[in-house]
This record gives sequence, structure tokens and C-alpha cells, in this order.
Amino acid sequence: MSILPPLSAIRVFEAAARLENFTAAAQELGMTQAAVSYQVKLLEERLGLSLFQRIGRKVVLTDKGRDIAPILTRAFDQMRQGFVALTQDHSAVLTISCTNSFAHLWLAPKIGAFQMRHPHLAVRIQAEDSVVDLARDGVDLAIRGGKGQWPGLEATLLTHNRLVPMCSPAWLDRHGPIADAQALHALPRLSSDDMWWHEWFAAMAVKADPAAGPPGIALDSQVMEGRAAIGGQGVAILNHFLWKMEIESGLLVEAVPSYVREIASYWVVYPPHARNTPKVKAFRDWIVAEFAAEIAADPEGRYLPH
Repeated sequence: MSILPPLSAIRVFEAAARLENFTAAAQELGMTQAAVSYQVKLLEERLGLSLFQRIGRKVVLTDKGRDIAPILTRAFDQMRQGFVALTQDHSAVLTISCTNSFAHLWLAPKIGAFQMRHPHLAVRIQAEDSVVDLARDGVDLAIRGGKGQWPGLEATLLTHNRLVPMCSPAWLDRHGPIADAQALHALPRLSSDDMWWHEWFAAMAVKADPAAGPPGIALDSQVMEGRAAIGGQGVAILNHFLWKMEIESGLLVEAVPSYVREIASYWVVYPPHARNTPKVKAFRDWIVAEFAAEIAADPEGRYLPH
């Protein structure tokens, strides 16, 4: 027969044949005995042959039934084993996507605390600045900057961000004090065409001019920009919170006092169907709590604006 009989009927027959008892099969499958009898009858009618003999109040397999029963049991066993292996492998690895900056400056130094709480999970951090397709790339969740709207994904807010022009204390001693935002145009700025510069200057009521000032260094990540600023190469526009350690240790200072909230915020995002998956829920709850603690420790919003 080229068309497979209904899988529901095959499943019922396999259980009834393996247990050789309709009542026991009904209990295993969560059905009534009448429903088991109906599905077996449906399969027999579809095949045009008897699979069970009714002898008094008992049922026994016919020769045809005995021929097919072990084949179906092996098939169901293989399916069960396959799904067990699939879910075990999948549930044992947590893949997180985020930008290089977030990975290097925040997540990598803290992820060990999460893994200590969940030693059964193998954590994989996929750091890249392009937006990945979670389903296609096998990613469980991501940390993204934006307004919280990504088609097909749920998003939980972590924090807003503050943009600040930062430099080394030694650099500021050589070039400062800097009178105002406009004065920054005459000084070396790192990645002067970065969109964050445009956001910051606009918030400070100054028009950004990437061509103004001496030729600057263009770098393609916040990590490199921050390191270059620490090395005295100029002023970098940075996410204040991600450089908290360097600020508190005196490696970076604000070039111009300001309080500018970035247009984008940090979110943890995941597919709706995965919201209650144990590993996704565990990481989401952990990172939300971590940011809540950071915000509570910074009531004045110096690092994380509310």
C-alpha cells in the first residue's frame, strides 16, 4: 500500500500489540478502551485484514498482526530514542548571540557566575556585530540594541544606555579643559563618522561634522575605540556603562560633561515558543536580575539611565 495508514491508529495498534491488552493500551495512551477498539478496527478496515482475534473477553494477535507488530515497535522505539537524543543535546547547550563589544566588556567577565548556577549547561557565546537569524543559525537567544521590536521575536528590556565622549586623563590634561561640545570638533575624535557622535551632538544641540578637526582614526568596534582612547589616541564616543570598570579605575574620564541617553536600548530577545524553555528562562531571569542589580546600585543614573 503506497499510502501510510493514519499514524494515530498505528500508534494504538502498536501499544495494544505490545501489551496484548486493550485496557492496558488505553491506560498507557490516556484513552478509553472503546477508543482503542475503534482505532484498531479502523486500521483493520484500512488494511483489509484482521490484526487481532477476539477470543471470549480476550484479544490475541493474528499471524498478520504478529508479523507487523515488532516492526512497528522498533520504529516507535527509534523515534523515541531520536527525540530523546535531540532534546538532550539541544537542552544541554545554550547559544547566545551578542555584539563583540557586549561580549568582551560585559558578558564574558560575568557568564561564569551564570554557569556556576547551571553547571549542566554548556554556554556558547556567538559574538558578531551583524544581526543573526536565531532559527537559521541555531541561536537560543540574543542581546540586541534597539527599540525592542524585531519581527517574530519577544524582547525583554535590560537597560537604557548613556553615550559619553571618553578619553584618558593624560589626553585631557594635554588638550583640556574642553569648553563645550562644539569645541570637540577641533580635537581628534575616534571614528568621527560613528552614528553615536551624531546622536550625541544632536542631543547637545550641535551639528555633527565628521570632517572637522584633525584627521582621526576609524575603528570598527567600540572595544577598539575604547582601548585607543585609554591609549591616549583621542576621544571615543562610548556606552558609559560598558566601561564602568575603566572609569572607576581612572583609565577613562569624560571629555565633556553631558547626560545623553542613546536612542537604542539593550534587550534580551528570543523566539516566543522558547520563552519557557528551561535554559532560555534561566538565562533571561539571570541577566534581567543582573541588570536590575546594576541599576539599583546606580540610583543617580550615572551609568545606566532609567
